[in-house]
Amino acid sequence: MPKQQGIKIIAENRKAYHDFFIDEKYECGIVLSGTEVKSLRAGKINLRDSYVTIKGGEIWLIGVNISPYDHGNRFNLDPMRTRKLLMHKKEIIRLYSKIKLDGLTLVPLKCYFKDSRVKFEIGLARGKKNYDKRDAEADRQAKREIDRALKNNNRKRY
Repeated sequence: MPKQQGIKIIAENRKAYHDFFIDEKYECGIVLSGTEVKSLRAGKINLRDSYVTIKGGEIWLIGVNISPYDHGNRFNLDPMRTRKLLMHKKEIIRLYSKIKLDGLTLVPLKCYFKDSRVKFEIGLARGKKNYDKRDAEADRQAKREIDRALKNNNRKRY
């Protein structure tokens, strides 16, 4: 069987973009069991209400629900277990210093297959206030109306 090429997105955390300002994005690997990978291929993952923490010089993913594989029987693990992420030591140290100094947080943004390996995109995030969320929604609505007006204007010309 040939090796798969390219990127196939499994899940995105849209709620993170609603609740946070994302300053920087990082790609990292993850330690999984075989049945978890099979479950991911079926798209059974939930990134909502999950976060990333750094303990003991290692980076951990907490709160991600990977549903048990249907045919996995005794090889299935706890769906909500804490999973280790894989990053270079220098990147982990740099992230740790930014989190401690600036009061930022790490959130998972996306889970995807990249050349048949499971990767996570995590974001260095600042929290949004309620008025920030309202401003973002107003900007999206204004852009939508402008696009709609331009589309109607272009239709009338032809």
